[in-house]
Amino acid sequence: MISLRFSAIEKILNRPNISVKTPSTKISDYFNSNVFNDFAMKNFLDKEAYEAVVSAIKHGENIDREMANQVASGMKNWAISHGVTHFTHWFQPLTGTTAEKHDAFFDPVEDGRAIEKFAGNALVQQEPDASSFPNGGLRNTFEARGYTAWDPSSPAFIIEIENAKTLCIPTIFVSYTGEALDYKAPLLKALNAVETAAVDVCSSYFDKNVNKATVSLGIEQEYFIVDQAFFHARPDLMLTGRTLLGRAPEKGQQLEDHYFGTVPPRVLNFMLEFETECYKLGIPLKTRHNEVAPGQFECAPNFEEANLAIDHNQLLMDVMERVAKRHGLEVLLHEKPFAGVNGSGKHNNWSIISNGNVNLFAPGKTPHNNLQFLTFFICAIKAVHTHADLLRASIATASNDHRLGANEAPPAIMSVFIGTQLTSVLNDFVSENKKESKTASKTSINIKKIPEILLDNTDRNRTSPFAFTGNKFEFRAVGSSANCANAMIILNTIMAEQLKLFKQEVDELIKHGTKKDDAILKTLKEYYLSSKNVLFEGNGYGEEWAIEAKKRGLSNIKTTPEALNAYISEKSKKVLLNNKIFDERELEARYEIMQEMYIKKIEIEAKVIGQLAASHVLPAAIEFQSRIAKSVANMKAAGLAKSNYQTQIELIQMIAKHIATIDEGLKSLAIEAKNANSLKNTQKRAMAYCNKVKPIFDTIRKASDSLEFFIDDELWKLPKYREMLFLK
Repeated sequence: MISLRFSAIEKILNRPNISVKTPSTKISDYFNSNVFNDFAMKNFLDKEAYEAVVSAIKHGENIDREMANQVASGMKNWAISHGVTHFTHWFQPLTGTTAEKHDAFFDPVEDGRAIEKFAGNALVQQEPDASSFPNGGLRNTFEARGYTAWDPSSPAFIIEIENAKTLCIPTIFVSYTGEALDYKAPLLKALNAVETAAVDVCSSYFDKNVNKATVSLGIEQEYFIVDQAFFHARPDLMLTGRTLLGRAPEKGQQLEDHYFGTVPPRVLNFMLEFETECYKLGIPLKTRHNEVAPGQFECAPNFEEANLAIDHNQLLMDVMERVAKRHGLEVLLHEKPFAGVNGSGKHNNWSIISNGNVNLFAPGKTPHNNLQFLTFFICAIKAVHTHADLLRASIATASNDHRLGANEAPPAIMSVFIGTQLTSVLNDFVSENKKESKTASKTSINIKKIPEILLDNTDRNRTSPFAFTGNKFEFRAVGSSANCANAMIILNTIMAEQLKLFKQEVDELIKHGTKKDDAILKTLKEYYLSSKNVLFEGNGYGEEWAIEAKKRGLSNIKTTPEALNAYISEKSKKVLLNNKIFDERELEARYEIMQEMYIKKIEIEAKVIGQLAASHVLPAAIEFQSRIAKSVANMKAAGLAKSNYQTQIELIQMIAKHIATIDEGLKSLAIEAKNANSLKNTQKRAMAYCNKVKPIFDTIRKASDSLEFFIDDELWKLPKYREMLFLK
């Protein structure tokens, strides 16, 4: 009987390309066509309703119930004109994915007929079951009620799946007692906190006309593609998102020939179709290319306001996975689906924009503008230094642990890269020494005058978790499968806190007679001097950096259970509670949820690797060993000298050694998992899974991968790396 592995290879070699037709040769013809955007609102809402929604979006003003009815009616008419039959509140619970419950517009009436109905109360608020979503102890399982509430700042959109079209309304999700059970509610609070703080600083010291600020975000998404037949033949990929076993191929990424290479035709057709769906949904995808590892790719959009950018990234992942299946492919969003080759990240390009599209992280051409730039630039560095452990916790997951600190990803040490020119600028700044300007860049500086700083003032550092790249910071340590809201909640909160502290300190100096600019410069100097240990320009991959970081007092927290403790430290509680992002119950609940999520993922992996070893690896090893033993017996019976089959005997012994190692590993795995599950404290249980259970995976894998090298190819049932990474 042919194995799943060889059946998969046969399917792939004979699988035809699926041709894709776009609605138009011009993307602009269908971009945003499935979004209830400003253009659609003007066409389907009366003036009063339109202005109410715009005020809600721009100024956060409430929409009363009567007006909500008008908005709902216009939204329904727009949706029905596109063939929509159902609507849903689309939200982001703490599962890490999105959620939706569909209701029909259809509503029976008394005379046996039906009408299409969508009232304002259905738009503004819904009541999905909250009991089965992660809640960290906030809810009892028998208490089901939870509420979704409309977020007008993120436009409604239509999802098309085959013949079904559904109106999706972005919402927050809260418990019956009011605690946030999602990513979006605290994200909106964090964005409001940093935007308010930025306006306060700008209007007080730099431009009194500034009355608005927004957080801009561009999210680069890395991912792997494998054929669906291979995916179905690998239980570990199906159930955990990564290969728990598998020997690295002789050729991997060492020739660097995949990076920016020609996109395989099947993958290009998949890209074309998922991009088309994304454009209809208003996702402004701009870039696509091969990444470094074989089978790895990347896409990136234009920058958007952070809330919308995160919604769009969640949508993007859903669309990619759905469209890939139509092409007989599977998208792998796990941070490290294949050992020994580059993993995948999600680079968050973050900046703050004030009135008139002024980027507060963009150097200017005047001393005044550059003083504003230095204020926000240095405050960001100070925020990262002060709250490095909390920032590290924001990107901590079981899957991202495999990537951080590997040979292609930023280390778990939180550091900031700013480039040689800006380092020189800041060093001159604090020393008050004026230097002659250089021809390539201008770095002279003194306490009274800040010269022009060129826009392209940094190189890029792929090894830095938080790098300044000219007019934005790139938070590179976020994992490819993550909801970016988690990282953005923390980053924007710590920035808001730092800006508030900055203003308090500057105002105090002014109050005691210091001139405004001198007070700003004095405070910024102190911030830089107290935070410069977090700046690092070198190779973050090297062991030398880990040694140096330790000398500087920087944390190197390598595992999720340990990293998550930062959420409940007194320092973190203070910043998150003072900025009203969470209350104490919500914070404790999230900590519990994240630890539980870690436990569940490692527990699933333990069960899967045990099943794979027992039902795939050991039978293949025993069968191969038996064949060799029969060969030895035949040679011995033929009267051949032992020297003629000594190699076979050694091979049998070697196989027996690896079989014994796997068997012992499986027994140890069962014992350690049982011991971990007996622990009542969630954090202790997570640490046990991390330090006792997970290391056994490596023991089993090493023995299995050694067997894969020797065992007859036809006996090995699991698709191999060389096939999954290179057959498309």
